[in-house]
Amino acid sequence: MTTENKNIVQRALAGLIETGDVDALARSLSDDFVHHRPGSITSSRGEWLAAVRAALVPLAGMRVEIHQVLADGDHVMVYSRRWLADTGPEIAVVDIWRIDDGLIAEGWEIIEPVAQVAANLVWWAPAQR
Repeated sequence: MTTENKNIVQRALAGLIETGDVDALARSLSDDFVHHRPGSITSSRGEWLAAVRAALVPLAGMRVEIHQVLADGDHVMVYSRRWLADTGPEIAVVDIWRIDDGLIAEGWEIIEPVAQVAANLVWWAPAQR
C-alpha cells in the first residue's frame, strides 16, 4: 500500500514538474480534494488547480530537486528544494499527501525561503535567563 501511494504522488508531481501538465495532476485528485496551508488557509480541488495553473507562468523555469519521498499508510511526505527562475530565492517545501481509494484526497504544504531559516529558528534557542 505505501509503495503504491508513493507511486501515485510521484506520478502526479512528475507530470506537473517536468511538463507543467496540470490535467495529469487533476486526474490524480479526488473530487472532494482539499489543500491546506498554514493559518487555516484551505482550497477546494478547483480553487487549488486554478492557483497551480496561474502559478505556472511566473514559476516557469523553476528547478525542483526532490530529496525525500516517505510513505506511512495512507500518507506520503515529499521534501523538496526549489529554485525560482533567474535570481529568485531558494525555497524548502514539505508536502504531505493523504491517499484515499487510489487518489490524492488531501494535501498540506509548508514553504520556507531558505534564506529565512536562521530567523525562523529563534524560538528554538534556549530561553535567555
